[in-house]
Amino acid sequence: MKLLIINSGSSSIKYQLLAMEKEEVLASGLVERIGEAMGLIKCTFFPDSDRQHKVEKEEPVVSHNQGMLRVIDLLCDAKEGIIADTKEIDAIGHRVVHGGEDFSDPTLITDEVVAAIEKNIPLAPLHNPPNLDGIRVARQLFPDAPQVAVFDTAFHQSMPSRAFLYALPRELYEKHRVRRYGFHGTSHAYVAAECAKMLGKELNTCNLITVHLGNGSSMTAIEKGKSVDTSLGMTPLEGLVMGTRCGDVDPALHLFLQQNLGLDLPAIDRMLNKESGLKGLCGMNDLRDIHRAVEAGDEWAQHALDVLCYRNRKYLASFIAVLGQVDAIAFTAGIGENDPVVRAETLRGLENFGIMLDEVKNQERSCIARCLSTEASTIRIFVIPTNEELSIARQTARLIQK
Repeated sequence: MKLLIINSGSSSIKYQLLAMEKEEVLASGLVERIGEAMGLIKCTFFPDSDRQHKVEKEEPVVSHNQGMLRVIDLLCDAKEGIIADTKEIDAIGHRVVHGGEDFSDPTLITDEVVAAIEKNIPLAPLHNPPNLDGIRVARQLFPDAPQVAVFDTAFHQSMPSRAFLYALPRELYEKHRVRRYGFHGTSHAYVAAECAKMLGKELNTCNLITVHLGNGSSMTAIEKGKSVDTSLGMTPLEGLVMGTRCGDVDPALHLFLQQNLGLDLPAIDRMLNKESGLKGLCGMNDLRDIHRAVEAGDEWAQHALDVLCYRNRKYLASFIAVLGQVDAIAFTAGIGENDPVVRAETLRGLENFGIMLDEVKNQERSCIARCLSTEASTIRIFVIPTNEELSIARQTARLIQK
């Protein structure tokens, strides 16, 4: 079975073509700068193998439709391509950011499903419209292939009401569905499943905390394989300190900024989403730059690092309280997989919970899943590289086969 996985953004299309028998990536690429004067089309065939080769083209890409046509041209190219015809693609899997309360599982795309995704645009105005663009284009170009939507929010639909309800007038939930939804669900689900394998246990017997740390970050408490709490909320702004997002702040901050700085709501929203987090504290949102600045004696770079890790530690300890008993903590995503300082500082002082980090293992550089805890640690500590495309592909394949 060959699956095409599509992640359509506002000005980009990320894609992978996989052969599911061996979960082999046949091609992986990106179409960037859609709608700009000059677009960029990238494709890597047979990545991370001895057959790997890359193609990169610069040309105008005026629309998502044209972008997908360029992707198909590359995949079917007589010289470079790896499939003879689009009919070789058995199904399409789409990443969709927000499914609201309508979707708790991967879903075969129909006109009714498209309408439901449209209905949830107010919950994700920046993400759902381009996700829908990708779906509409793919349905036109692959009319005979079944298409599946996999929702970032779906994994968290198992949260109990005590975790997802805000203490607001209840009609806001009843009429407008104002509640915590959570995001990064495909990543958390993938890492949880891989973590269970490393523990040698069935996922439905595991209590885990998955820690997705990147430019966008979130943490999830998983009880018996199900999400029961998560740090991101109704939007991807709540929770941990992120690259440019503030995470938790006093809700009255909006009124203070309006009354004292004269900022309107769009300006405040832009500040909290694009100008805050690590960037707001020290002017940098790349941890590699921040570490270099800390070594050079930059005080605010140190403050940014401290605030980030302190917030991580608070959430981690609170999720231990939520679960009661924890089998493992799994770090993932760009920072979680590659930053030993952030991992160590996030776990510092939690030894009384049975969390014992092996400092030597933590400093080792590797791109494979590995254990970082000591033999004495009662809670295992793992680094597990995330693979959201493979997670979407697996869920798509399961649904198609079912």
